[in-house]
Amino acid sequence: MRWLAYNIAFTIVYLLMLPRFVIRMYRRGGYGKSFMQRFGIYDSNTMAKLATKKRIWIHAVSVGEIFVALRYVSEMRSLDPEQSFVLSTTTSTGYKVAEDRLHTDDVLIYYPVDFPVSVRRALNVIRPAVLVLTESELWPNMIRIATARNIPVVLVNGRISNSSYRGYRMLKGLFRAVTSRMKQLIVQSSADRDRLLDLGTPETLITTMGSVKYDAAEPDVKGASRASELLKTIGFRSDDPVLVAGSTWPGEEDAILEIFTALKKTFPGLKLVLIPRHVERRAEVEATIRKRGLGYILRTQISEDPGMLHQTDILVVDVTGESISFYACASVVFIGKSLTNYGGQNIIEPALLNKAIVVGPHMENFSAVMRDFLDADAICQVADKRELHEMLRSLLSDEKLRMKYGHNAGFVVQNKRGVAKKSSEMILAYIRP
Repeated sequence: MRWLAYNIAFTIVYLLMLPRFVIRMYRRGGYGKSFMQRFGIYDSNTMAKLATKKRIWIHAVSVGEIFVALRYVSEMRSLDPEQSFVLSTTTSTGYKVAEDRLHTDDVLIYYPVDFPVSVRRALNVIRPAVLVLTESELWPNMIRIATARNIPVVLVNGRISNSSYRGYRMLKGLFRAVTSRMKQLIVQSSADRDRLLDLGTPETLITTMGSVKYDAAEPDVKGASRASELLKTIGFRSDDPVLVAGSTWPGEEDAILEIFTALKKTFPGLKLVLIPRHVERRAEVEATIRKRGLGYILRTQISEDPGMLHQTDILVVDVTGESISFYACASVVFIGKSLTNYGGQNIIEPALLNKAIVVGPHMENFSAVMRDFLDADAICQVADKRELHEMLRSLLSDEKLRMKYGHNAGFVVQNKRGVAKKSSEMILAYIRP
């Protein structure tokens, strides 16, 4: 009855959300690519490639989790070069990032919707040696059906956010029935472990290791050099202070532009790089900038005419996958989805580059990582737009202060690495002597 109730409820919710999915396909472009894969239906080329061997299947949601998954692929392949992989995602942006980086022997697909028929079709074709789920991707039908076929299921980099925890508590019986079937749940923090225990997960299945995102972040030297040269072509001088606002969400661009305009009075050479979290919001971001009467240029416009010299104080990065390249050029970094939106975004990439980082009050999806940074005095967290303005002013005014926060941030990243290798060894233990 529990599974029947879940499937009825899931079907109703999915149908209600279907118009939103259709709109997203239209806006993002490419979201409809290979759409039938979401129902476990694959083209002949994909079917043929999947039929050649058993693979480790790693599922990741979007861009941040894709980098985690790619790190696992790299780590497990270094430990066992004979392994091959299936990587799945649910978003077009995640798909594009993975497509550009995946090994030619591996297979990239969209994750099936959690209908029993879709899950069975996918498992019939893929026949994974192990199913690896990232972060909070605990899909009941997938886990139930996979484990019934004796496919080991492992959660890596697991986390249970406050909102998820409240929801799971209302479905405690179902949650316990799902997680108790898994081989291992490798989680980021003791808080995640405690929540799993409270929800009925057997203690023997839980391992606390820290965040794999410390391992997933890698500097891009060529990309940083390319970004630096690009900024020169649009009038950014080497001694200009540069504020990079990364992974911004609605409302945050306007706040940053207001602060940027005010700071220009004190720092005339100040430049701004805006990196919206979703590139399909480009027109919205452009409208916000024009409303304030400011000049700007799009990253794609420079790509189209690299020989032309542009002069501007604002660059809008309307492509995916170049954030870390522009973080390397920053004096100070602001990370979005933290000021006017809930959840936060990944702070580890700019930290790896020893940058001073500022975030808003909402970093709930990165609570374990934030605790590491706050304990090490490695990040500046502000409560609102006014505090953000003052913090940016302080950091731009004081090079020693920027260096202190940047040094501490870099130290945290280096000190927390190693989780990917340890958990990869655990995963491989399920498929080899």
